[in-house]
Amino acid sequence: MSAKLLEGKPIAERIKEEIKKEIEALGRRPVLASVLVGDNAGAEAYVKSQKKTAEALGIEYQYHKLGGDASEESLGRFIDKLNNDNGVGGIIIQMPLPAQIDYKKISRLISPVKDIEGMHPANIGKIIFGNAKILPPTAASVMELLAASGIDLYGKEVVVVGHSEIVGKPLALLLLEKFATVTVCHIGTSKAQKLEEHVKSAEILIVAVGRAALIKKDWVKPGAVVIDVGINRVDGKIVGDVEPEAAERASIITPVPGGVGPLTVTLLMRNLVEAVKLQR
Repeated sequence: MSAKLLEGKPIAERIKEEIKKEIEALGRRPVLASVLVGDNAGAEAYVKSQKKTAEALGIEYQYHKLGGDASEESLGRFIDKLNNDNGVGGIIIQMPLPAQIDYKKISRLISPVKDIEGMHPANIGKIIFGNAKILPPTAASVMELLAASGIDLYGKEVVVVGHSEIVGKPLALLLLEKFATVTVCHIGTSKAQKLEEHVKSAEILIVAVGRAALIKKDWVKPGAVVIDVGINRVDGKIVGDVEPEAAERASIITPVPGGVGPLTVTLLMRNLVEAVKLQR
């Protein structure tokens, strides 16, 4: 058996067309304020990707770069300025931040209606109540891929490997909203030597750790759906968290690159449109 590839690009293109229609209906050009603190090649590459996607959709992308020695207080003041700027529809703080700045504190300073990463506690809380309009883009990307696969999540055994604030935790809540039976694995699971056991039970396996080939081919249940969120560079190549040979056992699998990646920036832009609508 060879798995069907579940690619993100066609889904992203469809969503982009929907975003363009939404922007036309808004009657004005949304503005996204992007803030980078210090120098980081990876973050700057991500900024370029965001800017390109934004401009293609008719979104104004404002890029603000602060010095690497900026304090938590000065960044907070800058965010407050953006919060109070009626011309700014959404705010994103690029990662990583310098050691002197606590991202969890900073994420709480962004107005919930301008928080296009969906990480403000108010927005995470709305996921619990099932009425969130702004979702963390990577977690939302996984849900879009699952929806495109045609899989009915109701009652399915879903195993999420990784419990980060931006993927694993919100994703578990989104899956519960669809009445999936969700198991979340993390470093404690690995230390207890139970990761393989849990992975083998998964009808749907979602892996978001950032460790190449963490999940072995033989762990994947025959016929499982595999969503590989991991992005790792090994010998100059981009690879996922799941051994590529797992495609021999899975029924559906996302390629790396080309699966989740093409969707995340697109869904960030969709969040911006939702944010602008919430501010009306």
